[in-house]
Amino acid sequence: MLRRSLFSRRTLAYVSVGTVAVAGGGYYFLNSGPPYPVSTRESRKPPPSWLPPSRQQNLNVLKASGSGDEDTKLDLLIVGGGATGAGVAVDAASRGLKVALVERDDFGSGTSSKSTKLVHGGVRYLQKAVMELDYEQYKLVKEALHERRIFLQTAPYLSKMLPIMLPIYKYWQIPYYWAGCKMYDILAGKENMESSYLMSKGKALETFPMLKSDGLVGALVYYDGQHNDARMNVALIMTAVKLGATVANKVEVMQLLKNADDKIEGARVRDNLTGEEWKVKARGIVNATGPFSDALLTMDNPSHKPIVQPSSGVHITLPNYYSPRTMGLLDPATSDGRVIFFLPWEGGTIAGTTDAPAPVEREPRAAEDEIRWVLEEVRRYLSPDIKVRRGDVLSAWSGLRPLVRNPAASSTEGLVRNHMIHVSPSGLLTIAGGKWTTYRSMAEETVDKAVETFRLENRATNGCVTEHVRLVGSDAWNRNMFIGLIQRYGLDTEVAKHLSNNYGDRAWTVLSLAQPTGEDWPLHGVRLSPQYPFIEAEVRYAVRHEYALTATDVISRRLRLSFLNAQAALEALPRVIDIMAEELNWNTARKREELTRTTRFLQSMGLQPGAVVPGPVLSPQSWWEWAHGKFDGVANKKVNTSHGRAQFNPGEVDSLREAFVQRSRDPAGRLGKQAVRELLQDVPAYAGIRTKDFEYVLEETGLVGQEGIDVDEFVEICAELKDVSFAPVSRAVAKKLRLAIPVEKSGGGV
Repeated sequence: MLRRSLFSRRTLAYVSVGTVAVAGGGYYFLNSGPPYPVSTRESRKPPPSWLPPSRQQNLNVLKASGSGDEDTKLDLLIVGGGATGAGVAVDAASRGLKVALVERDDFGSGTSSKSTKLVHGGVRYLQKAVMELDYEQYKLVKEALHERRIFLQTAPYLSKMLPIMLPIYKYWQIPYYWAGCKMYDILAGKENMESSYLMSKGKALETFPMLKSDGLVGALVYYDGQHNDARMNVALIMTAVKLGATVANKVEVMQLLKNADDKIEGARVRDNLTGEEWKVKARGIVNATGPFSDALLTMDNPSHKPIVQPSSGVHITLPNYYSPRTMGLLDPATSDGRVIFFLPWEGGTIAGTTDAPAPVEREPRAAEDEIRWVLEEVRRYLSPDIKVRRGDVLSAWSGLRPLVRNPAASSTEGLVRNHMIHVSPSGLLTIAGGKWTTYRSMAEETVDKAVETFRLENRATNGCVTEHVRLVGSDAWNRNMFIGLIQRYGLDTEVAKHLSNNYGDRAWTVLSLAQPTGEDWPLHGVRLSPQYPFIEAEVRYAVRHEYALTATDVISRRLRLSFLNAQAALEALPRVIDIMAEELNWNTARKREELTRTTRFLQSMGLQPGAVVPGPVLSPQSWWEWAHGKFDGVANKKVNTSHGRAQFNPGEVDSLREAFVQRSRDPAGRLGKQAVRELLQDVPAYAGIRTKDFEYVLEETGLVGQEGIDVDEFVEICAELKDVSFAPVSRAVAKKLRLAIPVEKSGGGV
């Protein structure tokens, strides 16, 4: 009887189905994950050279369009060179349309270079979709996951998958987070990167040793994408150029031209480098100016009511020892309900983001209280033996998120969740909102609408093909290409990997401009900064091949040095300007102008107050201040309100100890808190410290309830005061000053 039941047809059918299911599941698992470019012998060799048209040639095309000749008239004029505008240019050019793009500053100079650097489907969107049974949010997640896969395939050298850890400190959160991340994986389907998984407490601390262990019960790891946003923006622009588009940075729209029917037929533009103005004629104009959308809409209609409600998203860059090199961290519920990311990026660690109302401005600055909030949140998740210091902030920047309201909607309706496409009565097509991950689908919708609105069906040769258009630098790139660069040019490994991961197969062209180092090794690749892998040849390449026109363009958006370390960018600035002067024939006056302008820009990137360009460029006043502080010692220095990497200057600790010993009359060598406060008032370097700063530091160092303070504790207090220029805003006040980040904007983006 048992044998008959074991070998019955039903049992055999169950076993067969189970075997097939296990085999199918195993095959799916073994073949899951992101596809990587196949390495071939052809990828050893440099790709065919390509030199884009010069900026002057592009300007000539723009000028010719205003001649009145239908053959030279543009199909589309795109205003705005950020992620959205560049994506629209690629899509329209790939359809065979005659396209031009103008940008008043530089490509990606706004929000598109100041994101969280994530290519994400939106774990938080999914949470909201489930909790609120919101189908629209569900669709957003599905779309973003699909676009994430395309993003990583069309620009494989600029984007990669990144595991992100969610540390868990309550047992009940384990099934909650696990179920959410598994649903995230299932929604991605065959487009999923890697499956999320649970980590034990020990494994989490092994992977992320700086994580706070007290109360940790485990961690959950899921996968999203990461990219280099400004380099991605430049790659989109150069891809559009290669497809036939005309692009021009530093060209601003001054006026919209309309015909007798009050329909837009072009624009008057100005070259911001020369001041020259001319007319550009186009069958349609696309407004892709992000946070500045209202400016063009007001130019079109003076009675226009603003639709953009910008908020500031602040990020900071910390040294690389703050996080492991291959894993990020997400805090899904901070002290005031916001989301914070802690991510490795380009050799540093990015922490952010915040959300606070902000005016629309070209170079927004990170507010000090927002920087300190990020540091406080970082401190909550790190081991108590790691001192999170204000002086460790290498760079800090603020990007404006444009959350928009559809002008066609009633005033009682809320803000749009994703992006908005609107056509004004005069024919101005506006695309606003959205995020980096979905730039391609936004561009596809925009061009579809433009073809319909401006009747370009007969001028387009095909429909949208951007799902399969690989960006410039992708065709001959693979993950092992950096080895060929080392073998051909004798590069440092770090430099070779940097060039491969930022330029793709165009790294060969960059190195054709490299000068010998004059050393035994490396043979080529003179660095701009000894701490970072950026080389001088990149500056020449940026000018000749990527339309870099100012020093700010180079150190901020071609090389990401200002985002990684504002002080290092300042120190490299004179050499960058010298190289650009050789390429662009700048005179001494122009070099000084670039030095002044770029130093001012670096102040918006977190450069410390009073920082000066090193070397012979110092002004007499700054030289006098330096010499005065150098030779007169600690006692005669001004109050140090900046935040240095090291807490004390050479000899400063000895001077502080000597001052303490002279003041102390206690045989045990101790001073009361009031005596310490008076001593600090007598040391000019600390005379400006306020009482609340002093009290905050006593609390931080655990000395509030202690009767006396010895000399070592006094030095510790001085060290803390170096890091604290004022006591942080209390949490109660801070919550009133900030907005909780809505799900629609968490994680940065366009």
